[in-house]
Amino acid sequence: MKFGQWVGLIALLVSLYILWEIRQVLLLVFLAVIFATALNRLVRRFRLSGVHRPAAAILSAISLVAIAAIFLVLIVPPFISQFRQLAELVPLGFERLRAWAITLQAMIPGDALVSLPSVDSIIQQVQPFANWVFNNFFALFSNFISIVLSFLLVFVLALMFLINPKPYRQGLILLFPAFYRKRVDEILSLCEISIVAWIRGILINMVAIGVISCIGLLILRVPLPLANAAIAGLLEAIPNVGPTLSVIPPAAIALLDAPWKAGAVVILYVLIQQLEQYLLVPFVMSMQVAVLPAVTLLSQVIFAIFFGFLGLFLAIPLVIVGQIWIREVLVRDILDQWQTPNRSAEDSAIDSEIVRSSQ
Repeated sequence: MKFGQWVGLIALLVSLYILWEIRQVLLLVFLAVIFATALNRLVRRFRLSGVHRPAAAILSAISLVAIAAIFLVLIVPPFISQFRQLAELVPLGFERLRAWAITLQAMIPGDALVSLPSVDSIIQQVQPFANWVFNNFFALFSNFISIVLSFLLVFVLALMFLINPKPYRQGLILLFPAFYRKRVDEILSLCEISIVAWIRGILINMVAIGVISCIGLLILRVPLPLANAAIAGLLEAIPNVGPTLSVIPPAAIALLDAPWKAGAVVILYVLIQQLEQYLLVPFVMSMQVAVLPAVTLLSQVIFAIFFGFLGLFLAIPLVIVGQIWIREVLVRDILDQWQTPNRSAEDSAIDSEIVRSSQ
């Protein structure tokens, strides 16, 4: 390799190292872009009324803060009260399960116990996992200052992007060759449409799951329905993992009343997830870019390992954006244009149909 090539390689490695070191900041910037993209629709509505863009951006931010303030005043105080009780009752529920398991073991003949795993050992394995979930949940919110600073950074960046988005967009487009910049602008527009659709779908899922969970828990007379329903709605933002974790608190609390009620809670949440799978998901996926279930799960695992909780939360929008860029750049602009001289028009039509059916 020549000297210039070595310099280029070293510069590339240093750049990758710097990007890796600031990965959390980059995720916060991406989160700010998501917020700005969502609020940009509201900014456009204000602009249709004749309001200038800076004023429209500020009005949109004030509207978001007002909605958040109303939510805090109406929902958070009873939620905090119920969540404190929730943290106290969940360990008691596991103790109740242990006592019930011991009673059940005493009723089973000794020969049958040989082929069955010890229920008490199963409980001992499950309880540390549940404790780990709750401990990490509280640890996440214990560093209050860091969370507030991160939120302020995201909010300020989103407001800056909203007030004058053109320089940031044009700066990103300028990183590409001149002949491809118009195409990059089109791809960015597609990403914006998909991100807005994803946000709309997530909000629909969260509200629907939260309301249905609250109604079901009220019917079953499970204590602290508001806190449990809020947890179910919030965790719905994390597909696959969130719904599974959301069933642990209400099921553990239901054990304090009766074992059958805990089973009823599990059945309730399974039915809710089936309702989401066959009714909500088709409706939501019709409004956004479809992501295969296996890709969703693998992306969550990978991003959670490398980027922590923030990576787990942003895994789906990152995959959606990445899928659009791969489809538009790699598939349509490179692979679809890579034709052999003997390639017939019929073969090209078949490939185009395959691409359309996969979207």
